[in-house]
Amino acid sequence: MKATIQPSILTGNIFAPASKSSMQRACAAALVRKGESIIHNPGISNDDKAALDIIQKLGAEVIMDNEALIIKSDGVNPIAKAINCGESGLSIRMFTPIVALSQQQITINGTGSLLTRPMDFFDEILPQLSIDIKSSQGKLPLEIKGPLQANDIEIDGSLSSQFLTGLLMAYAASNADATIKVNNLKSKPYIDLTLDVMKAFGLNVPINNNHETFTFSPKPINESTNQPISYTVEGDWSGASFLLVAGAIAGNIVVKGLDVQSTQADKKILEALSASGCSISIQPDQIQIGPAPLKAFHFNATDCPDLFPPLVALAVYCTGTTAIEGVSRLAHKESNRGLTLQEEFGKMGVEIVLQDDLMLVKGGNGVKGANVHSRHDHRIAMACAVAALKANGETVVEEAEAINKSYPNFYGHLQKLGATVQY
Repeated sequence: MKATIQPSILTGNIFAPASKSSMQRACAAALVRKGESIIHNPGISNDDKAALDIIQKLGAEVIMDNEALIIKSDGVNPIAKAINCGESGLSIRMFTPIVALSQQQITINGTGSLLTRPMDFFDEILPQLSIDIKSSQGKLPLEIKGPLQANDIEIDGSLSSQFLTGLLMAYAASNADATIKVNNLKSKPYIDLTLDVMKAFGLNVPINNNHETFTFSPKPINESTNQPISYTVEGDWSGASFLLVAGAIAGNIVVKGLDVQSTQADKKILEALSASGCSISIQPDQIQIGPAPLKAFHFNATDCPDLFPPLVALAVYCTGTTAIEGVSRLAHKESNRGLTLQEEFGKMGVEIVLQDDLMLVKGGNGVKGANVHSRHDHRIAMACAVAALKANGETVVEEAEAINKSYPNFYGHLQKLGATVQY
């Protein structure tokens, strides 16, 4: 699919999409707790659909009821010999330890870019938990056979916090009496989100010692924890960051449905927007944002690497050179995002320099309409589309359907705000 974007002026109100970070964690928590969970404002992205398919294959019953999901579970009791995580990095890393709660052998696979992502972490750690694992030289598919035996372990948190999220969920479900020590943990806010979701679902939440150790104590069996619970998926700061940047460069808009107290890492987009000098008013129930003379800024995205694409779309319209730290976090995304951003925005006449762990975006020199490619990466597609809103001509995004991974309504939402988009 191609998406064609014309220079446009935006106006109006829009609700942020549901957070796939929150939604997928809720699916996992609903699976491992025993009882009925009601999930309101469920997400509809491909990653969300993959998580729902996984928990059903692992024994949960999922019912759609008046735009809410009812999930009934008696824990991990697989009804299939294989699960497929699609292209979801969170699902593969979170559900693999959860799968290992069962003594059945399960094959775990994925599609697209997930097939090339490193899974060496599991080869190293899972045997320490009495789990049999076979991988394809550190890549998918994985063959897993439990049951997991929670032990004191030490892990490296530098590649992704998502591995730790899966271990925390699995340890809670196994009623662990053990400690996980973590070295060099990245994306700490995502672990805070994991712990918040675990608490909301009544799971056994560990003692968090400065994100360095997580200590579990066995929880007495309490039947009241099996009572139905309700959880509302919050708005997605990751997807909304593209809407907010669009407002900052192309018109006055209001974005609703975001929790300004959220633990989502990508809430830090507000810091970058404020530093750029755009017109922004942050209220408890909405964010009003519009253009102003924009200036270059310095931002550390080490703990929120998914912000790189929208930050680049913002920086190209900021006078001066914007510096964004954390490039090393981009190598194992849907694409190698550092290089992809440099190449695709280069087609739009923007110079991006990659210097060690730093990305330098030279902005304020105008943006050309061009033919660009998503590289099958949802955030690259959205970043190019947002930058196209103030370009000097038409922009065509090839393989534009990549957005379905996280934000299927993205082009429709731009249209609702007045953008001229054909797809």
